[in-house]
Amino acid sequence: MQSVETLNQQTPVDGWDRQDPEEAFTLPSRYFFDETLFKAERDNIFMRAWHVAGHKSEFAEPGQYVVCDLFDQSIVVAKNMQGQIHAFHNVCQHRGNRLLEQRRGTTGGVVRCAYHSWCYEMDGSLRSAPRCERMKNFEPQQFNIPKVRIEELGGFIYFNLDPRAPSLAELFPGADEEMHRVFPDMGKMRLIEEQDVIVPANWKVIMDNSIEGYHFKLSGPCHIDLAKLIDFKGYQLTKRDNWWTYIAPANLEAETAYGVGLKGERNPQECFFNIGLWPNNTFYTFPFSEFLGTFMMIPLDAERSLLRFGYYTANDQTAEVSKACMQWMNEDLGPEDIALNISVQKGLHSLGYDQGRYMIDAQRSNESEHLVHHFHRLVFQGIHGQSAS
Repeated sequence: MQSVETLNQQTPVDGWDRQDPEEAFTLPSRYFFDETLFKAERDNIFMRAWHVAGHKSEFAEPGQYVVCDLFDQSIVVAKNMQGQIHAFHNVCQHRGNRLLEQRRGTTGGVVRCAYHSWCYEMDGSLRSAPRCERMKNFEPQQFNIPKVRIEELGGFIYFNLDPRAPSLAELFPGADEEMHRVFPDMGKMRLIEEQDVIVPANWKVIMDNSIEGYHFKLSGPCHIDLAKLIDFKGYQLTKRDNWWTYIAPANLEAETAYGVGLKGERNPQECFFNIGLWPNNTFYTFPFSEFLGTFMMIPLDAERSLLRFGYYTANDQTAEVSKACMQWMNEDLGPEDIALNISVQKGLHSLGYDQGRYMIDAQRSNESEHLVHHFHRLVFQGIHGQSAS
């Protein structure tokens, strides 16, 4: 007799992406922990996707760089001395030593390998190699570090390891305009703080939690506090082909936010805003927070993810309400969400569960899970390709 686990592992998924969303069942639980499926995600989704390196203000001065790690790959995004931003692999072309370890920094315009002192320009081209003049047929340009594609969208610099991937503009039409609509001072943004947290949960579990409002008023006290700052009557969750938004007006009657009293006239455009760009890039603002937040779910393995929280402001001085909101996010709401992520990851291994039912209504209301279904559909097709009609 086959065990329940064996039967679950054999659940057919052919045509899963052709389900009627209003009657659809979720991805089978193995999609959130199976190593073979995770490797398919790595190769077919993440190694072909656009990943945020940082806001363009993080490359304001020549020599500034950011190091971005993705699985076993490491990329340097940097501004060279001529004022151009480039990306290249973080590896010396002599013996394969990693060049830079710090997440961010500024050089004098040269990256030096600590092993044998090979030196590279900030575009990856080889400047010098000790004793190379004594070598037979040594051509420095043959040892330039391979470059990586970069593009800009919404004031942020992205990199992509796939030279054949569609451009950001092709994949996310309208997203740049939407970000600038909500953040008109995008060009003035500067990084306040970045926090990395490793969570024992699959990256999709974390994304699922972030793109539905069903649990807002039903889970922990921090979510309920956030819901009080939002006018849920105007909450809309909208899917596009490769990106999505969930937006609501702020509750302009609120007197406090994140433990800070709200003073002065209220901005009628104040809002709760989130935009997600496939597969794992999220930008958001909370009501009255006066910051732009970034939330990246970076997979480490099938059941671990690195959550990268970034906070940016266009203000010359960080507002007190921004500081309070960042602290609340880091110490209250974030941990509350992470506890849910961990609990779900554990539950997905249960012999008593394989697929659930999406709570999607015909109106695609503010508590509907249609964005979760849309995201899962992108995942399924990213792994398997599109099902035949």
